[in-house]
Parts: sequence; structure tokens; C-alpha cells
Amino acid sequence: MDHSLALHIADAALEPEPLDPAQIVSGTPEVTGKVVWESPDGRRIRGVWQITPGVVTDTEADEVFVVVSGSATIEVEDGPTLRVGPGDMAVLRAGDRTTWTVHETLRKAYAIDL
Repeated sequence: MDHSLALHIADAALEPEPLDPAQIVSGTPEVTGKVVWESPDGRRIRGVWQITPGVVTDTEADEVFVVVSGSATIEVEDGPTLRVGPGDMAVLRAGDRTTWTVHETLRKAYAIDL
């Protein structure tokens, strides 16, 4: 990206981002997303991400996100259980091992720092 931009998150066209089958605990969740900005060194990423209902595991990067629609419960191993829905902001730390139980298709805007 060479310039500033504005994006209506709810209507952003997203592309498939296949999950590693080892991450799926239950259901048939599908992930889509769109990177809208990435730093030249690839260490800072901004975008939109969506996941359909199901249960998945992940190991997180440093991330802050705001939920636009949907809901999920995020269990952080040896940490809190986060319940997120529209308008909620969450912060995940690099290395957090999480289990996401997605109740309604969740769409979020995120900022990741690697």
C-alpha cells in the first residue's frame, strides 16, 4: 500500500485462509481475511479477519483487535477467558495458546506486531 485508506469493515471482500486441520477441535469453521496494510519489513500487519462457528486452537502473535460482528469465547491457556462481541476490543500476547469457541460468525479488524 502506497497511501492512506479507509475501509468499511462490515462489507470488505475477504479471501479464503485455510485452517490447518490440526487447529480444528470441533465443527467446520472457515476462515477468510484481507491484509489491508503491511510494513515494508513485514513485522506490522493490519487487516480484517473472519471465522465461522466452530472451535479452533491457535498460538497468538501480539495483537489488538476490535470485533465488528459475531461472538466468541477465547480461552487463554493459564490465563483469562475472554468473551467478545460487537464493539469489544481484545489484546492477545505473543505466545498465548488459545482456544476459540466461535458462537456466531465473527469478523474483526486487527493490528498484529511480529
